[in-house]
Amino acid sequence: MQNTSPTNADLVSRSLSAVWHPCSQMKHYESFPLVPIARGSGVWLYDFDNKRYLDSVSSWWVNLFGHANPRINAALHDQLDRIEHVMLAGFTHEPVVELSERLRDLAPKGLGHCFYGSDGASATEIALKMSAHYWRNTGNPAKTQFISLQNSYHGETLGALSVTDVALFRDAYGPLIRQQATVVSPDARNAGYGESAEAFALRCADALEAHLQRHHTELAAFIIEPLVQGAAGMAMYHPVYLKRARALCDQYHVHLIADEIAVGMGRTGTMFACEQANPPSPPFYKGRGDSTPITSSPGEVRPDGISPDFLLISKGITGGYLPLSIVMSTDTIYQAFYDDKTVRGFLHSHSYTGNPLACRAALATLDIFQQDDVLTTNRAKAAFLNRIAAPISCHPRVKNWRNTGMIWAFEVESPHQDFAQRCFSLGLQNELLLRPMGQTVYFMPPYVITEEEMQLLVGRTLTIIEALT
Repeated sequence: MQNTSPTNADLVSRSLSAVWHPCSQMKHYESFPLVPIARGSGVWLYDFDNKRYLDSVSSWWVNLFGHANPRINAALHDQLDRIEHVMLAGFTHEPVVELSERLRDLAPKGLGHCFYGSDGASATEIALKMSAHYWRNTGNPAKTQFISLQNSYHGETLGALSVTDVALFRDAYGPLIRQQATVVSPDARNAGYGESAEAFALRCADALEAHLQRHHTELAAFIIEPLVQGAAGMAMYHPVYLKRARALCDQYHVHLIADEIAVGMGRTGTMFACEQANPPSPPFYKGRGDSTPITSSPGEVRPDGISPDFLLISKGITGGYLPLSIVMSTDTIYQAFYDDKTVRGFLHSHSYTGNPLACRAALATLDIFQQDDVLTTNRAKAAFLNRIAAPISCHPRVKNWRNTGMIWAFEVESPHQDFAQRCFSLGLQNELLLRPMGQTVYFMPPYVITEEEMQLLVGRTLTIIEALT
């Protein structure tokens, strides 16, 4: 470790020679350099020349309360003096017990058991294995198949890729993957002309029912990203689809897995997106035949949503500090593994399962939610950003402006084939970290973003849109 602070160029050079970066073609970095980061504070990241970038994507959707948050920092410092790690097989510790109890109180009804992993893909693997194993333990060994939505994303390990429908991630590993079926997505952008998002969601639910009718004897579970499909370009859909999916899964004896890795922890306006499964009144989604932007108003959502059989949590649970994932399940599922025979137990493990430091960061994150009434504050922030973003939402080259909670997205009609790369580059020049997906630009900022910072985000983004169109 060098004692002197590196320069931007030095760190980039060393990184390219030693680090294999994720989700990247390394050769591209020869012409499109890495962005070196020295420190962070609030919504801002700083390089070694003290140039700043507004982290509008929460560093891959994980950072909720800003970089170097003093309250989370203090909790981790305290935990470091107690215990940094102990294996969870045959041992336990206070942070993991307290976190499990608090999540049990916060989660949809009936989810009382927490199984710990290290990241989102691990949570998907755990839930898939646990579902299939449950059916075997209960005398239904033929139920080993899974379904997911078209354009779904649930991780990039081999099991997770089997329920991920993004060709860029999946196709290279096709021979290694046990391919699973998909059903049509209720993505509101695909509604027919004049068709409301609610009507379209119900039409898609009919397609789900048809699939379940034909295949339920072999299906273990339906895995879904509630309300927003992230990697599909922030595809947002009406919450009535979740309510219908829950009823259909009950009817055909198929587990419902709610992947809230990205959309949980307040991101959609409620602590968990499943809480919005009964649509608000009046409806807040508009179909393609209506020029009104697709926006949500979480304050009107009735708190009587659905409970999945499995709830997957990761990303924001530690405030963006440490890797941690949790699979919450029902007592019915837990009891199917409770037996004298080891082989009937769930024998999945990770070395760092339930790490005390990660659990302590998660507890500090939950403390902030409670102490600062974050969900209420976020509703006001979302309303403010929607008001000041009118020049973007009404821009003639912007399509499908949409919002759910603290997620915004829109498509830009641009002649540039390399739109995403150009947008990212122009963002950096304008002090913004934007990471478009194709023609889709989205905001998913930390919850601590101020009104002044939101005005900067909107104003600079509008400048970038003008430059690209």
